Amino acid sequence: MHCEKFASFGLLEAIGRRELFTRVGAGLTGVALASLLAEDAAAAAESGVPSQDPHYPPRARAVIQLFQHGGPSHMDLLDPKPVLNRRDGEPMPESFKDLVQITAHGGLLGSPFKFRPAGECGVEYSEILPHTARCADDIAVVRSMYTEHNNHEQALWMMHGGRTVSGRPTLGAWVNYALGSANRNLPAYVVLRNDQSLPVDGARNWSSGFLPPRYQGVHFRHTGAPVMHLDPATPIPDQLKQRRLALLARLNDEHRAAHPEIAPQLQARIAGYELAGRMQAAAGEALDLAAETKETQSLYGLDNPKTASYGKRCLMARRLVERGVRFVQIFIRGQMWDTHEDNANRTRECCLETDQPTAALLTDLKRRGLLDSTLVVWGGEFGRTPVSQGGKGRDHHKQGFSLWLAGGGIEGGQTYGATDELGYYAVDKPVKVSDLHATILHLLGLDHRRLNYHLHGRDERLTDVYDAQLLHPLLS
Repeated sequence: MHCEKFASFGLLEAIGRRELFTRVGAGLTGVALASLLAEDAAAAAESGVPSQDPHYPPRARAVIQLFQHGGPSHMDLLDPKPVLNRRDGEPMPESFKDLVQITAHGGLLGSPFKFRPAGECGVEYSEILPHTARCADDIAVVRSMYTEHNNHEQALWMMHGGRTVSGRPTLGAWVNYALGSANRNLPAYVVLRNDQSLPVDGARNWSSGFLPPRYQGVHFRHTGAPVMHLDPATPIPDQLKQRRLALLARLNDEHRAAHPEIAPQLQARIAGYELAGRMQAAAGEALDLAAETKETQSLYGLDNPKTASYGKRCLMARRLVERGVRFVQIFIRGQMWDTHEDNANRTRECCLETDQPTAALLTDLKRRGLLDSTLVVWGGEFGRTPVSQGGKGRDHHKQGFSLWLAGGGIEGGQTYGATDELGYYAVDKPVKVSDLHATILHLLGLDHRRLNYHLHGRDERLTDVYDAQLLHPLLS
């Protein structure tokens, strides 16, 4: 906004600067701004949006990332280690000592949980994942992931942005930049987190980094109104609304022309208001969970206080991809997989909260014919150590861990790669984070080597300097 221009209308003196912005902005959030600005094609050209065409025919049109902050314990969930269990309590092997960076570490720590074959495929899952296990034939478990850092923040930057440094665009932002939304009334990239608190590392988990700001994730709430301050507190007559919008459009154009050095930020803000206006009608309908049947609500665990919060987010994710949103990121409560103390009981509690809604999402997508076109990715920033910390806990572990993928071109009912018999190193078909990113982009029809953004004389990309390899055996 170009505040000085309002003075010529005598408004600032009459009601004050803050009150003016409140009145002008209340309920507008860009309603009808699209008609006052250039239409889609012109706006795309102005803001540098790519053609939104994939490099080749995609297998998936959307991604739902179920991100598990803190680092789930692979040997308690997805990677059974009978040798580790037999050697429970033995001293930590010499080969571990240069790599384990924990305090108060003890001996080897086996899992108290039993693993059982699941589905027709017979892949083994932990007994504390009974619901997910029922979807085993649709899931490909990667047991040989590894990453580059043991600290949460650096590992998060790696998993989301492709390097152990902050300030880079996240995977969702790259997808938004490359493809845009299939529904112009909803964002391409939506974040569903706990409404009461930010996850560790906050909004950097869905940042656009050095990409234009318009490509960052948009937070939708799962309690109360999905988007804060989207609707006006009191109705505004159409004639007054149009006059205000005309004034705002003229002032925005003048301000943008006068400050070309911040044009991308201004354009992002205008685009945000424009999108918010369109969302006034679309977001409420998309996230109206009361429109779902009682059976569906119960499937996701909305009738259970333990699963209701995560279940709502999973159900919202299904409704969003159903309506053309490209990338939905679901974050858990806090950092609950960070089991430094009492790993077994805390891991069990995590599963009680997330297992049923996760399986419900896969089941619901499949029965609606959406799983084939929706890639679901489950995992955290790293795993947990096969040695104890403080007696019953497990510390951060980067050398080997597990995650899984389903739908969207993934061949389910399989495992890929392996850690050693103690769950320490990824030894068979090791998968680095850039391999995972390249494969996800590939399923969306994007070549990670061709998805670039020119910055400071260099073509930046998500997989950066890494020689990323597609995980072809995972593809159907």
